[in-house]
Amino acid sequence: MAKLTQDDILAYLEEATILELNDLVTAIEDKFGVVAAAAVAAPAAAAEEAAGPSEVTVTLTSVGGTKVAVIKAVREITGLGLVDAKKLVDSAPAVIKENIAPEEADQIKEKLMGAGATVEIK
Repeated sequence: MAKLTQDDILAYLEEATILELNDLVTAIEDKFGVVAAAAVAAPAAAAEEAAGPSEVTVTLTSVGGTKVAVIKAVREITGLGLVDAKKLVDSAPAVIKENIAPEEADQIKEKLMGAGATVEIK
């Protein structure tokens, strides 16, 4: 028997009917003890995990050299009064906002880093 090339096999598959292809799959399953199965989509949880978290926490890790600018930024972000914002900044590392969308966290990070602070998003 002559050895078939990959091109020969593909040419046969292109011209075979659905019934012939079904018979071929059944014969391959019987001959080799395998089962042809349709590809299964990855679970949604795995897709979400790959995309990243849906909620994050922004933590002020250090104030830097411009403490007043950081206090102003914290007041604007959190809505706290001057005294409470200063206490929060003085207690760094401190959580600025929890359970927020990553996009909002990125905006907060930009604002605080622009004021000279160091920020961590988890």
